[in-house]
Amino acid sequence: MPHLDHPWHIDATGRTAQTDEAGHLRDLIEQVLFTAPGERVMRPDFGSGLLGLVFEPNSSTLAATTQVLVQGALQQHLGHLIALRAVNVEPVDARLEVTVQYVVLRDRSAQEARFDFSAGSVS
Repeated sequence: MPHLDHPWHIDATGRTAQTDEAGHLRDLIEQVLFTAPGERVMRPDFGSGLLGLVFEPNSSTLAATTQVLVQGALQQHLGHLIALRAVNVEPVDARLEVTVQYVVLRDRSAQEARFDFSAGSVS
């Protein structure tokens, strides 16, 4: 079943872009990570607060804090869709590399999503 791709955009055919189930779950993980608590109306607890940490001094302590925040937020908001296997956070130079390993509950397939956070950008 196709889902709307996030962020919303037009595809090559001039229609709203769609994605498959794996892409949709990655989009949902990205939304949880990039949303600050209090940012969404009617869902003040949604999000991880991760973007606020990119201005903190990069260290192993920050990586450990980030790991706990990410793991808690994903379990709370997406626990009905995925089972987390691991959340790894690595401080590299002036950025954080976040790797989320999870199992899709619907079909038991193992997936991995990687995100890079830095003070200047998120990719």
